[in-house]
Amino acid sequence: MKLIIGNKNYSSWSLRGWLAAKQSGLAFEEIQVPLYGDDWTATKKQNDDIAPSSGKVPVLWDGDAVVWDSLAIIEYLADKVGRDRFWPKEDDARAMARSMVAEMHSSFLALRSQCPMNIRRQVEAGTIDDAAKADVVRILTLWAEARARFGRGGPYLFGTFSAADIFFAPVVSRFISYGIAVPGFALAYMEAVWSHEWLQSWIAAAEAEDWVIEQFETPVKK
Repeated sequence: MKLIIGNKNYSSWSLRGWLAAKQSGLAFEEIQVPLYGDDWTATKKQNDDIAPSSGKVPVLWDGDAVVWDSLAIIEYLADKVGRDRFWPKEDDARAMARSMVAEMHSSFLALRSQCPMNIRRQVEAGTIDDAAKADVVRILTLWAEARARFGRGGPYLFGTFSAADIFFAPVVSRFISYGIAVPGFALAYMEAVWSHEWLQSWIAAAEAEDWVIEQFETPVKK
């Protein structure tokens, strides 16, 4: 398999696809394309690896099979290695995990736009508007319920590391980068995600990148 990803400092969807590939336990080749560079428009048209996705990342190739959405990548890999590697075993926990992942996949646009992922960035108590604050409250509510109901087996949302943690890992990054205030239980969860060996590897690579994408470096909206 090969996985096409973007800049590690900025690309939250690439992080999700990469974590999914790591979680699968399958060997894969990592191929990075610098997003939004001066030649990005030409690269999207000329690069056969990303052409099926219209230039979006991540893209997973497995022989002739191509998957270009992070949630679809999780489901494709779960089909290959077994869903228990990605999803909780019990019906009630799995139902909540799938719902949380789907909501993360489609929602929280205010938080995404005001706090784009930027691992190298550190903002002290950045100000966000009411819509983004509502996103934060909703995310914390989901985290609290998952931890209270299903988190007894470990430090992650459903105990052990799962698809839910994969999808919320970029949110952890955003909360850290933009100084979002969270309660103690959330801090403990964020520390567990941030200190995971895969995240630490990604963070180190992001910090070593020399790409700067100006549109993701603007101050958080006041």
